[in-house]
This record gives sequence, C-alpha cells and structure tokens, in this order.
Amino acid sequence: MRILVLGAGKMGSFFVDLLSFEHETAVYEIDAKRLRFMYNTQRFTSPDEIDGFRPELVINAVTLKYTLDVFRQIIPHLPEDCILSDISSVKTGLKEFYESTGRRYVSTHPMFGPTFANLGSLSHENAIIINEGDYMGRIFFRDLYSRLGLNICEYSFDEHDETMAYSLSIPFVSTFVFSAVMKHQDAPGTTFKRHLKIARGVLGEDDCLLREILFNPRTKGQVEGIRDELKALLQIIDEHDEDGLNAYLTKIRANIK
Repeated sequence: MRILVLGAGKMGSFFVDLLSFEHETAVYEIDAKRLRFMYNTQRFTSPDEIDGFRPELVINAVTLKYTLDVFRQIIPHLPEDCILSDISSVKTGLKEFYESTGRRYVSTHPMFGPTFANLGSLSHENAIIINEGDYMGRIFFRDLYSRLGLNICEYSFDEHDETMAYSLSIPFVSTFVFSAVMKHQDAPGTTFKRHLKIARGVLGEDDCLLREILFNPRTKGQVEGIRDELKALLQIIDEHDEDGLNAYLTKIRANIK
C-alpha cells in the first residue's frame, strides 16, 4: 500500500519507521530540517509533490491545532479513493469534517506517547479505533495495532473524547497542581520522587499536546470534579474529622481496586 504520513514529529516518525519496510511510504513535512533523519521513505516539503505519489492512505500525525488545516491543504492532491486518517488525542470536529469531504476515513488514537512508553515494546499499551468510518480502514489499523501487541478498544467519536477527558485530563491536571505547589527538597521521600518523575515526564510533553488535552471540551467537567474533591478533603482536614477521613479513605481505596 502507498501510505503518506503528514508530519515528521515523534509520532509521524514512528509511523514512517513502522510502515516503511512493508509499504511504500512518504512523509510530508514543511520543515525540511525534520526530514534529515528520515530514511527508507520519500520526503515531501510541497503539496505538489504528493500528486505523483498517489497515496492510498493518509495518516495525519500533525498536532491537533493544525490537523484540519493540513487535511484541507493536501486533499486536492489526493486520489478520490484515498482513505483519510488521523491519530488525534481529541476528536472534536473531526467527524463533521470527514463527512463534509465525502471521502473514506478512519480515526484512531494510539495511546502511547514518547514520554513514558517504550516504542520498542508496546504490549502493555492501548489503542482506540473509532467504530465509525471506512471498514477497510479500520481493519488496516486493527491489524497494525494487533501486530504491535496493543490492547485495542473501539469507541464512537463522542465516547472517545469523554474517555480521554477522564483518562488524560485528570492525571495531567493533578500533575500540574503538584508541580505548581512543590518545593525542591534536600532529602525527598520515595513517594515525592515518584511524583516528581511523573511531573517531569508530563511537562516534558510538547505544549501542543498539553493544550489538546486541556482544551478538550469535556475536560472542564473533570477538573471541576477535582475541585469538588479537594473542597471535601479540605473540610475534613479543617474539622479534624476522623470518621469523615475514614469514610473518605474507604471510598478512594475502593476506586483503585
């Protein structure tokens, strides 16, 4: 299959490396410096170069802020039967866009990032395939992710964003709060060091990714839930409420079983 990857960032480079030995691949990236270390693939810096490649599948791996703009830029250079796809962490607006194009499409979310995941061993990682769109496109990604050993879940566009608001925004925001109030210690405890390691990993992510997570329309509700829990915990602390604390600990321990 002829596969065009849009963007030569961390995930774009990962997909090119993954696919280039079994498929004919090309990568489109306007920043030529990012293409210096791309090999075994064609490298394009102009949309016009895509015309002659005639891809059968496009994987859009640019940051969410530019996903739709890049699609609009390159669609005139694609064959009519080319399948569009994205790997965005937030799907808001994508379904409507895809349907407006009248083209085949598939949307997935490989839930492993370069911060914590070992891209050479992904058997404990997850991927989501949106259960809407082109059947053969979904089959392609299911086969690809299965060969990587990923646990695969299927959600609708709406279900995906609701899940991401929970599974990403809560740990990210909790990490932000920890980082905002922390002070460096000469003799940090084990728990503190573990939190600090997580914080450094999360804050080492690209700002565009952090913005995508925070600006998910469903993130606000999750953050409001954190605020409510902090308010309840503060009340227990202020009142030295031992019974209240016992009940609270029982509740949260049940949550993590």
